[in-house]
Amino acid sequence: MLNYYSKSNGNNKKNMKALKIKEVLEINTISKFCAVQGWVRTFRANRFVALNDGSTLDNLQCVIDFKSIDESLLKEINTGAALRLEGTLVESQGGGQKIELQVEKIVLLGVSDPEKYPIQPKKHSLEFLREKAHLRVRTSTFSAVMRVRSALSFAVHEFFQQEGFFHVHTPIVTGSDAEGAGEMFRVSTLDPKNPPLTKTGDIDYKSDFFGKETNLTVSGQLEAEAYAMGLGEVYTFGPTFRAENSNTTRHLAEFWMIEPEMAFYDLNDNMNLAEKFITTVLKKVVSRCKKDLTFLDERYTKEENSKPLIERSPMGLLEKINFVVGNEFKRVSYSEAYEILRNSKPNKKKKFQFPINEWGVDLQSEHERFLVEKHFNCPVILFDYPADIKAFYMRRNDDNKTVRAMDILFPGIGEIVGGSQREERLEVLEKRIKEMEIDKEELWWYLDLRRFGSVPHSGFGLGFERLVQFTTGMNNIRDVIPFPRTPQNAAF
Repeated sequence: MLNYYSKSNGNNKKNMKALKIKEVLEINTISKFCAVQGWVRTFRANRFVALNDGSTLDNLQCVIDFKSIDESLLKEINTGAALRLEGTLVESQGGGQKIELQVEKIVLLGVSDPEKYPIQPKKHSLEFLREKAHLRVRTSTFSAVMRVRSALSFAVHEFFQQEGFFHVHTPIVTGSDAEGAGEMFRVSTLDPKNPPLTKTGDIDYKSDFFGKETNLTVSGQLEAEAYAMGLGEVYTFGPTFRAENSNTTRHLAEFWMIEPEMAFYDLNDNMNLAEKFITTVLKKVVSRCKKDLTFLDERYTKEENSKPLIERSPMGLLEKINFVVGNEFKRVSYSEAYEILRNSKPNKKKKFQFPINEWGVDLQSEHERFLVEKHFNCPVILFDYPADIKAFYMRRNDDNKTVRAMDILFPGIGEIVGGSQREERLEVLEKRIKEMEIDKEELWWYLDLRRFGSVPHSGFGLGFERLVQFTTGMNNIRDVIPFPRTPQNAAF
C-alpha cells in the first residue's frame, strides 16, 4: 500500500529536503529516492502529473497509482495545484523524457479550482497574460523570460565587479533632471486639494517634506559622476521613472537602468568598454540559458512566420545574438552615417517613414536598423552627434557643432546603448546650461565637480528591459518585466 497523504497542515516534518526539478533532471539517476515540490502543469489519465517548480523549462513527469489514492485527493490534483511528491526515479516508459518519478507519497500543499484558475494548459495571448501578471510566470514563455532576465542581471554585476567597478546606489528621489526632459513623477506629501501657496499663487514647496520640489529619478548618471570623481569607476543598476504618456511596445513608466561612469575615460575608452560589456554579458547568458533561449528562439520563429513576409525579421533570435557577439562593432561618425542614409535607396525612393534630407536630424529606429542590417551588416557605434539633439552634459567637440556622444545600434531594435564623454570644462558646461535654460542653482554640486579636480570622464546608459527584450525576442517590453507600469496601469 502506497503512503498517500491528502493534506498538509503546514507543520509536517519533512523527511528529506526536496530537490529542484532542474537538479533531478540533471542527476538523471535511476533508482534514486527523492522528493520534489512544484505546481501541476497538467494531470492526464488520473496518472501522469507534469510538475514544474520554476527552476527549469522542463516538467518532471510523475507517475501515481490512482487506484491507491483516495478519490477526494485525486479530485484536488488539478492544473495550478501545489504538490510535494516523494518517490523513486525510474526509466521513463514514454517519449519526451529519460526519467520519471514513481510516486510513493503525495502531500497537497495548495489547491487550485480548475473552474477558476486562468492559466490552463493551452496557448494564451500575451494580452490576456498581461492581465494575469501575477500568474503568468507559471507559463513556459514567461518563466523562460524571467530566468533569462535573472541571468542577465547577474552577468551585469559580474562583469563590472570583475572589471574593478564599484556598485553605487544613487537616489530614487531627486531634485535634478538629468535629461532635461521634464517628464518626471512628482514626489510630495502636500495636501493635493489644498496645498500651501506662495504670495504669487504658486505651490509652496518649501512646506513640503524635502523643502523643495522633488521627483522620481529619470537617471542616476549625475550622482554616479560624482562618485566616479572619487572612486574612479562606478556603476548604478536601479529603477528609473519617466512620466511619458507613451503607449508603445518600447516604453515603460518604470524601468531599470545600467549606468557606468568612469573617471579618466575619453570617448574611445567609453566605446571600448560598452562593446566589451555587451558582448561579455550576452556570451555568459547564451552559455547559461541554452534551453530557455532555444525555446524562446523557436517561439520567436513561430511569431515571425505568422507576420506578413515584408515584416519578418531576417534573422532568428539566436542568430541575432550571435550576430552581435560574433562581429566587431563598426564605428561610424554621425556625419558619415547621415551621408550613407541620405544617399541610400530607401531614402531616395521615399521608403523611409522619416526622410533624411537635413544634417542634424535625430535618427529613427528605421535608419539605425538600415545601417546595422543592410549597409554594414554588423553592430554599429555612431559617434559625434549634433550638439542640438543631445543633452547638456556631453562634451563639445572643437567644431562647436557636435558633441562626443555615442550610440550602439543592434539588429531588430536600433539604439540599445547611449553614452558620451562628459563635459569636464566648467565654463563650457555653464554656457550649455544657460543655453538650455536649466536652473544653475539646482546643479551647483554638479558644477563643483568641475571646480575641484575636474578630469576627462565618460559613461553610458543601457535600459535593462531593452536588453532583456533583445535577448528573449519578446516584441513588447511589457512582457520582459514582472509587473509593467504604463499609462493608466499600475495594477498588481
